[in-house]
Amino acid sequence: MSVTHPRRRAARRVAAATAGLAALGALAVASPAAQAHETHHGGHGHGSRTVDLQLLAINDFHGNLEPPAGSSGRVTELQADGTTKTVDAGGVEYLASSLRTARQGQARSLTVAAGDIVGASPLLSGLFHDEPTVEAMNKLGLDVTGVGNHEFDEGKDELLRLQNGGCHPVEGCYEKGRKFKGADYPILSANVVNEKTGRPLLKPYTIENVKGVRVGFIGVTLEGTPNIVTAEGVKGLKFLDEVETINKYTKELKRKGVNAVVALVHEGGFPASSAYNYDCDAGGAGAGLSGPIVDIAKNTSADVDALVTGHTHNAYVCTIPDPKGNDRLVTSAASFGRLFTELDMKYDLRTNDIVRASVEGSNHVVDRTQSKAADMTSLIGRWQTLAAPVAGRTVGYISQDITRAGNESALGDLIADAQLAYAKSLDPSAVLALMNPGGIRTDLVHKASGSEGDGVVTYGEGFAVQPFSNTVNLRTLTGAQLVTVLQQQVSGSNAAAPKILQISAGLTYTLDLTKSGADRVVADSIRLGGAPIDPAGSYRVAMNSFLSGGGDGFGELAKGTNELVGGDDLAALNAYLTANSSASAPLAAPAANRITVVQ
Repeated sequence: MSVTHPRRRAARRVAAATAGLAALGALAVASPAAQAHETHHGGHGHGSRTVDLQLLAINDFHGNLEPPAGSSGRVTELQADGTTKTVDAGGVEYLASSLRTARQGQARSLTVAAGDIVGASPLLSGLFHDEPTVEAMNKLGLDVTGVGNHEFDEGKDELLRLQNGGCHPVEGCYEKGRKFKGADYPILSANVVNEKTGRPLLKPYTIENVKGVRVGFIGVTLEGTPNIVTAEGVKGLKFLDEVETINKYTKELKRKGVNAVVALVHEGGFPASSAYNYDCDAGGAGAGLSGPIVDIAKNTSADVDALVTGHTHNAYVCTIPDPKGNDRLVTSAASFGRLFTELDMKYDLRTNDIVRASVEGSNHVVDRTQSKAADMTSLIGRWQTLAAPVAGRTVGYISQDITRAGNESALGDLIADAQLAYAKSLDPSAVLALMNPGGIRTDLVHKASGSEGDGVVTYGEGFAVQPFSNTVNLRTLTGAQLVTVLQQQVSGSNAAAPKILQISAGLTYTLDLTKSGADRVVADSIRLGGAPIDPAGSYRVAMNSFLSGGGDGFGELAKGTNELVGGDDLAALNAYLTANSSASAPLAAPAANRITVVQ
């Protein structure tokens, strides 16, 4: 299935003069780490003045090789009559098929990404430090990606290993006789530099040459990355302003005779609709898009022909005016390989530039009704075999079923307690944790699911409970904000279908379902450690990354300050189970009595 976004046309006249061939490559970047990379894809073409160029783009794949589960594996599609429907989407077997189909008949096509290809990944990829995803991207034909904040989850040395290859420094090679060769594609980090030398960690840009068409790609991640990842992951690195960095390297590319430039930006925006085919230009150019990417796009050099973006996991193809007031496309393909963006354009062989007025963009669904790519099926099967022993590993013991049933569930309390314990290991000032009920996918069942024995919790069973590979994040909220968060459970977008957050021990309050809207949360009943909430006080709150981004209608959580991005939420649950249970002392279900419900 592929519903195409309404056509986007820009209005800039191409004014760049053709640079002499003798000037090409005359300038070099100061260090090997910052050296430009030029890849050739076939010979020079001749004939008409313009030729067709296709760009296919993804972002925020996060190692989702297998089809994502639940809402993470669906997209919202706007229908002609104004209604919406959801469509199952994603999975690298289908993504590969979609991209290969899109490339058919295209003499000049490049596949690009805007970061977070790895990191916060499901079991199949995350267990092996995302080597499976890099292998998949190699087979899929990815030509270049920018770097995202999650590429720094395991630190800069691990990122360099993903680029350059080599077996893991601790776990070694996962298969006898097979050494990880690294990414075939460049991972660009123009604005991530060594704080001592100022040199980029990886290449700042690459020049792709497709049958005589030369396009420069500049990759940047959000300047605020150090604020949302662990300090150790970015130690010794400095993250520079996105716009200033893009503009700097755009000038350098032009000096090398490369007039066609695309920025791969791991920062994004928020469309007014969650439908992937929503027309964000309906009220005027870019009127339906807000967020950091808008200002970035408005200030990025007019010599950049398009911005492929990510980070916010949203879908959009919008027109944002450049600094000269001319329209320019800004795109994002949601996340997890559920969509890909197609950009079609003309390239002028005389000016060596993209004809801006010819650029058209659309997002397409990676639907699961098409045939699977056989090579991806084989890759997944190989890694599944390697993962099987880990999936059966014991992580804890329970004395009874621990279920997700009820407004407040025993399993929800357990997960919140586990996240608070983990958060305290990162920041001792953490005082409570919140868990969204939709993120709990199944129960922990006492009866054995295999040969492990009754009461044994395996890694695979824990993963089934929390399969989304969220991270455990920390934000600071005022007491007033915390009250607002609890009220958002039963008001606003959650008024008709309340989403009751699961809470860690110590937080108590009354939920009066006989009332309506925000009044259902009895504000003066809220206590933390037995004390009333101080509206002006500060509280360090743990939550998963989905909630931290304002998911499920909890926009107030996204307003929290001093965000710290921790590790995988499943790892937090497993560590808690291991530390608090044994075969002789299995864990009982929490009492689920933290919320007093009035029916």
